[in-house]
Amino acid sequence: MLSGLIMFVLILILVGVFFTFIPIGLWISALAAGVHIGIITLFGMRLRRVVPSRIVNPLIKADKAGLKVTVNQLEAHYLAGGNVDRVVNALIAAERAGIELPFERSAAIDLAGRDVLEAVQMSVNPKVIETPMVSAVAKDGIEVRVMARVTVRANIDRLVGGAGEQTIIARVGEGIVTTVGSSNSHKEVLENPDAISRTVLGKGLDAGTAFEILSIDIADVDVGRNIGAQLQTDQAEADKRIAQAKAEERRAMAVAREQEMLAAVQEMRAKVVEAEAQVPLALADALRKGKLGVFDYYQLQNLMADTQMRDTISKLDPKDIGNEPTPGR
Repeated sequence: MLSGLIMFVLILILVGVFFTFIPIGLWISALAAGVHIGIITLFGMRLRRVVPSRIVNPLIKADKAGLKVTVNQLEAHYLAGGNVDRVVNALIAAERAGIELPFERSAAIDLAGRDVLEAVQMSVNPKVIETPMVSAVAKDGIEVRVMARVTVRANIDRLVGGAGEQTIIARVGEGIVTTVGSSNSHKEVLENPDAISRTVLGKGLDAGTAFEILSIDIADVDVGRNIGAQLQTDQAEADKRIAQAKAEERRAMAVAREQEMLAAVQEMRAKVVEAEAQVPLALADALRKGKLGVFDYYQLQNLMADTQMRDTISKLDPKDIGNEPTPGR
């Protein structure tokens, strides 16, 4: 009795382990859909850490759509980190749209980080990319702001290694700036905005990208600031500041020269005062040593007084000479 109970428990454990590692329900679903996949294959997926439903369900979908894919292809793509379900959906969409897309190319596009299903859908239904407002200046100095809508279609052959939408936007913006900048007047741009589309579209901006540009339409054109006048104003202001700086420099140099002259004059005056201070000492020494007599000294004093009087008279205004009041009146 005890041995029979133990045997029953072991059987239950084995059955539980069997149904845990082998998804019988998934195998039955595949068998009912006409997809033949062995139980050993499902068990091997468990050992390889592959989720069987991620392989079997896309395989059923591909078989119903008439696609020829194998379990090994789907499992290899899953182990490489790809999205198996998205690749199969892209293959089905490409088959329905008549686009030639082998499984290897679809898997490579998916592993490159691009949405292969979105690329197939964009090949059927082109996408409109709206550029930001691009500012350009015509030759007359007037700013023109342009916004464009670029209609693109995905190029399946260049999805791997091709540039993305940001490159398209940057190239279109560059073309707008070049076209507006080569216009003689902003009025030409306003009158013929389609000239921008023709010029930019003729530059082959889709080279090296994952897209094919179908059309470039100008959505909005606005007149901005008068950049030329503003630049002239800024230049005049800069010239004025430079002139003011140079004038201030010349004034500072003149003040410095004036200060140097004043210092030189003061130094000369100090030397004169110092020399004048030596005169009385020299006279006293000459009197003491007998080199100068008393009468000579008084004669020198009279000469100095006469010179001082003449100097005072020379400084008088000629109009005041003769108008001095007569003593006693």
